[in-house]
Parts: sequence; C-alpha cells; structure tokens
Amino acid sequence: MMAPMRIALAGLATSHPYTDARTLTHHAHLAVWEPDADRLARFVQEHPEAEVAGSLGELLAGRPDGVVLTVPNPQVPAALAHVLESEVPVFVNKPAAASREQLEALDRLDIGDRVLSTSVLRFAPAFAGMRVDPGEVLSVRATVRHDVGMWAGGYNAWQDTPGQGGGTMVTMGVHGVELLVALLGPGVRLAGAAGAVRHYAGLRSEDTGVMALQWGSGVTGVVEVIGVSSGEEYTVTVHRRGGDEHIVIEPGADHLRGLGYEGTVEAFLGMVGGAPSPVPWAQTRAILEVLVSAREAAPAH
Repeated sequence: MMAPMRIALAGLATSHPYTDARTLTHHAHLAVWEPDADRLARFVQEHPEAEVAGSLGELLAGRPDGVVLTVPNPQVPAALAHVLESEVPVFVNKPAAASREQLEALDRLDIGDRVLSTSVLRFAPAFAGMRVDPGEVLSVRATVRHDVGMWAGGYNAWQDTPGQGGGTMVTMGVHGVELLVALLGPGVRLAGAAGAVRHYAGLRSEDTGVMALQWGSGVTGVVEVIGVSSGEEYTVTVHRRGGDEHIVIEPGADHLRGLGYEGTVEAFLGMVGGAPSPVPWAQTRAILEVLVSAREAAPAH
C-alpha cells in the first residue's frame, strides 16, 4: 500500500496556510513548524493529527513530499534557500518579496520550475479560463477590495511595514498585478504609483493605492487597491474597441473554491506529483518587480 503524501507547512505567518491546510488535509498527512506559540496552538487545535517540528531543519528532515512556505517576507530568501536544498516542490505564499533587498536576495537563488508563488485569485473559477488576444486590447484595469483595518490595530504589524511586508500597496496590490500579468504576460513595467491614508489613521502604510502599468506591446493597465471595504471583491476589466469585458471574483458560498484557494492547492499538488510549476518564475519575478517598484515610487506616509 502506498504511503500517504506528506506536506509540510513551514511557517504560519499569515492566514493563508491555515486556509491551505483545510484543503490539504483531504489529500495528505500534515507536518508543521511555526516559532510563534499562539499561532502554532491555533493550528494544532484545528489539526491535532499534524506532526509538529521544532525547527525548519527538523521539518525538512522528515522528508516531506512538498512544502508550503509562509514566513515573514524578510525571512523568505533564507528559508526558501533551505527548502530548495531539499529538492522538494514548494509553494511560497504571496508575495515572495516586498522590498528591493528581498527581491535581490531571491535573485541570488537558483529558482527553477519546482517553485510556485502566486495570488490564489489566478486559480479562481471566475478567472482561470479567461484568455485575451493582446492585439485586441486597448487597456486593462484590476480593482482589489480587501479591508486592511486589522492592521490599524497592530495585527501582523510586519505586513503593514513597508520595508518588511510591503504594506497595502504590495500585500493587497499583488492580487491585481497577478491577474493582469496572467492575462498579458510578464513584459510589463511600472509607469507610476501613489498611495494615501483615507480612513485608517493607525496604519504604517496606506489604505488606498493605485498603480499604472505598461506592457511592451503598448497596452496600459491600472491596478486600484481599496483597503477600506465592507466586503471582499476583485474585478478585472478588459477594454477593447468593440466593448468591455468584466470579470468579478468574490467569495460566494464556498470561498475556498470561489477565491481560488482550492485551485491553488490542486496546482501545487500537481507539482508534488511531478508537474512543473503552472506559473513560470519569470511571471512571478515580473509581478514582484512591479510591486517593489510601486513601493519605492510611493513611499508610505
């Protein structure tokens, strides 16, 4: 009888690995490492059968079939380097880098086709099948609506700190940039960016932001980040000469499926089964370059 698949969750720094685990537990035996006692206790309460490791090295010594890596951004390059040495496929929860220093550290790693890092929205059913002919596109727009009020109270302050997690522009903006790059490819540059605090005065970054993008083909794009919102919703608009096409991604009754969490885990498990990453690193690198450039162009208040 074949041994059950073993997936290691390396870090629980954001809400995403908890969500990932709810899907993974249907497919694999889980192991986990997290240095924060409260976060680890929350995970173990939900998954009492999971093996608990005392360090990243101990977690990898258990020879997992795949790794979900979720540590604070400043720790990603060193942790990813360690995982790459184990030669197992790895999913790095977004964003893999939030500053120029972090991105340059990633550039020094040998990242091949066994590394996946993406916004889950790429795999949302409402978007996953969308295709465009760039030659017919005039411009594109992505609007991200995700409230960031939790940061104003001090929750996960590193995410709201520009030099660490990148703040709202990076952490929420990645969703919009990801969707547009998925449509039009990685040949994109930042044309400008701006951010502001319009409501949550306690933030270290911003609660609203905008990025202007341009592809080598000449197509222009806009990413709007709305961090003051009563609901969560992501929209993409493709402007063509003959009319506009709109895609709306929202949680719905089954948010794990609707927002792409299940699709992302399925894509990762495909890698565990031997497939290459469905998102080439060249695309992820282009997305991170736009986000880091936007952070540099629009320093927080």
